[in-house]
Amino acid sequence: MTTSFDLTNYNYYSSRSDMEVISNIVDALKKILEEDKKQVQPLFLKISDNLIMNIARMVVQEKKKTFLIGITGESASGKTVFVDNTIKACVKGKKEGIYTVIRCDDYYKDTSKELEAAGSYEELFKTGFSFDTPDVIDLELMKDHLINLKQGKTITSPKYDFVTCVSDPDGDIKKPAKVVLTEGLYVLNEGVRDIMDVKVYVYTPLEVIKDRWYKRAISRGKTGAAADLQFKDVNATAQKYIRPTYEIADAVINGMVSQEYIQEITDNIFNALHDIEY
Repeated sequence: MTTSFDLTNYNYYSSRSDMEVISNIVDALKKILEEDKKQVQPLFLKISDNLIMNIARMVVQEKKKTFLIGITGESASGKTVFVDNTIKACVKGKKEGIYTVIRCDDYYKDTSKELEAAGSYEELFKTGFSFDTPDVIDLELMKDHLINLKQGKTITSPKYDFVTCVSDPDGDIKKPAKVVLTEGLYVLNEGVRDIMDVKVYVYTPLEVIKDRWYKRAISRGKTGAAADLQFKDVNATAQKYIRPTYEIADAVINGMVSQEYIQEITDNIFNALHDIEY
């Protein structure tokens, strides 16, 4: 992990006072990262060279800009857990307009007719149908919604039922906010990732993913042969569509970290940003 930063490369800052505040933020975040590295299970496995500097610059010089964070990883890697615990840090001040969450899972296309025609998930999978490719998610609509949120517009996200495969276009109203968190399998894929301010990948070992995935599959109506068929497809499509985004992520997060530690370190980050005068 690289944690050294040279402010002399950022001579476009508007004032010396800005540079001093940015330096203070960088120092505070570096201390948090150094403490994290000492943990048996650190939260941050990789940080790009410019990420901390870019965050500090945005906090100081782009206060009114929406901060869009894209979080991806394999199915059952821990994306939702990370987002939900980050939210708990966001709302400590109980202020409205701090965050909005867009979940890729809500943008699955309606496949209820295909499921009904097949008669069961097992028979549907035998036809070669896959729930784990970008084609089955309306990424264009999701990207359009994210752009609207960044522009200060309210959107209505769809809502997807994983048991019936029905997509309800009148899902949840999402309002613009300072931080927009978007998580899902394909939020860092080509055609979507270019609008992200920060790209995060959640890494979890395959054997842990498999155990989590099978437990979750039961709640989604998939057991036995149907679950086996889908997990085989999940692993194959992850190799093609998801794992390559590890390389372009600004930060790689440890999906093995406890919820309590995620809350602790995200609290520390938000407190560090809040305590610095700017």
